[in-house]
Formats: sequence, C-alpha cells, structure tokens
Amino acid sequence: MSISFNHADKKVSLTQRNALKLFITKALRKEGLIIADLQYVFCSDKYLLDINRQFLDHDYYTDIISFDLSEVKGQLVAEVYISIDRVKDNAKQLGATIKEELLRVIFHGALHFCGYKDKKPKDATIMRTMENKWIKSYLKSTS
Repeated sequence: MSISFNHADKKVSLTQRNALKLFITKALRKEGLIIADLQYVFCSDKYLLDINRQFLDHDYYTDIISFDLSEVKGQLVAEVYISIDRVKDNAKQLGATIKEELLRVIFHGALHFCGYKDKKPKDATIMRTMENKWIKSYLKSTS
C-alpha cells in the first residue's frame, strides 16, 4: 500500500499527511478497493492544461485529472493531478478555505476510482454528497 503526495511545479502545504493517507486507505477499502500505488501530484494550471491537451484532447483548465492505471481489479494503481491554481480560485469563488477545497479535490479523485461520476447533474450531486461526507468525516477524525 502506497499513497504519495508529490509536486510537479507547485508546492502545497498539506498538513497531517499520514492521517490523510490512512483516511483515504480506509475510505477506499470500504468502497472495495485496495491501494497498490496512489500518487497525487500538485501542479500549476499550465502543467495540468498540458496534460489535459496531451492525454484527453481537451483545451481548457481543470482542477483535477485522474488516471486509473490498475491492471488487477480491486487493486488500485493511479495518478491524480491537481492544479493548485484552480484549488485556490475555486476556494475563493465557493467561499471555502483552501484546505477544504484541497481536501475536496483529493477526495474527488479517489471517488472517481470508486466509480462515482460527475458529468451529469444527478451524478454530480451524488459526487458532491460523497465529497462532503468524506470531508466531514476526515475533519472530525483529525480534530
């Protein structure tokens, strides 16, 4: 089991990393996934835009891109790229703290690997409900 938090071209202050890793591990296990290797990479808008163009043929900014690289069902191997620029802007627009918004996108990526979607309004509502549930549970466990 391995979860790592890395940076490409943007650093982020992420406190209680071990507690966060443990929470993600337990949450994914409840959803039926065992983590083999899960890497979070923090980056800039530009860095993530390049990935979006190269791998998804999208020409727009986004806050997160997740890649499921798993070869064995139930054993997660994945990468999650998170734009710190978008996280900061989203937090400001939503009236949230940067910490809350960062947790939201970290959990959002993990939830995608569990099969949650967000393209249709109904799916986005379910995704947001799960994000909020995980944020609340995580913050309660670390307070």
